[in-house]
Amino acid sequence: MNKLSKKETEAFTKAFLERVPLRCTKCKGKNKYIGAGKYECFDCGNIDIDDFGLVKEYIDEHGATPAVIISDHTGVPVDIINAMLKQGRLEIPEGSPVYARCETCGCSIKYGRFCPECMKKKTDNLKGIYFNPEVGERPKSEGKRQKDARMHFLNNFDNK
Repeated sequence: MNKLSKKETEAFTKAFLERVPLRCTKCKGKNKYIGAGKYECFDCGNIDIDDFGLVKEYIDEHGATPAVIISDHTGVPVDIINAMLKQGRLEIPEGSPVYARCETCGCSIKYGRFCPECMKKKTDNLKGIYFNPEVGERPKSEGKRQKDARMHFLNNFDNK
């Protein structure tokens, strides 16, 4: 995976934040975040959904699916879905033919930016590995495609 320059990172962050529904789509009132990519209007109670909410709903309804198909059906750009993967909000399941790559050593990881070994070298602190969403988990086995080996929601914090 290629690293983004500071300018590219800032542009991506700006584009990502602009896709968050800060104002209600019905009355233009202010929205508050209520979890799982959903926002509720203070004024009218309308529920708006951001990109993460769209992806989460799609995966909840259709199961693990490749990012390109999720993008086609939700309108969420593949780049933003990949950013969610790097943030640890999505996970590539065991048995997938394709995994994300550690940005340092290039090994396969299921989510995040770095494998545990490279993050340990970077931080030299084992505790930092377990609470850092940028540290991905290595797949147990590569090359063997399993039945449901598509991208899915990493359900650590949100309940359905």
